[in-house]
Amino acid sequence: MRMTGRCLCGAVQFSLNEKPLWQGHCHCESCRRACGAGFVSWIGIRDGAWELSGKTLKQYPSSPGVTRQFCGNCGTQMSFASDRWPQETHFLAANLDDPECYAPTQHFHHDERLSWVPMDKTLKIAGLT
Repeated sequence: MRMTGRCLCGAVQFSLNEKPLWQGHCHCESCRRACGAGFVSWIGIRDGAWELSGKTLKQYPSSPGVTRQFCGNCGTQMSFASDRWPQETHFLAANLDDPECYAPTQHFHHDERLSWVPMDKTLKIAGLT
């Protein structure tokens, strides 16, 4: 399974070259603020199974052990990496060239969800390890 995507201006592209480890919606305040959204949809990919091309991404250490990467031209957030999950990188599903191929299965940080965000109750409410 190969998925491709890009930032808003097209200066950065990515390719996810393996089946995702997981796909889900994060409701934590940090993700919401970083993207200006009610929740953020992520795809977890094993390190070594993705490629970036184009301009070099800028980095922002949003909390201890966490790095968010974004396009320096247009500001689009592209990825998330954390010491908590050292062998994977998370990419935003909304940046996919074909976002309809995204298939979420779970909600993360459900306890931080906003009351005005409709919930898909068919998805698992995941605990983080």
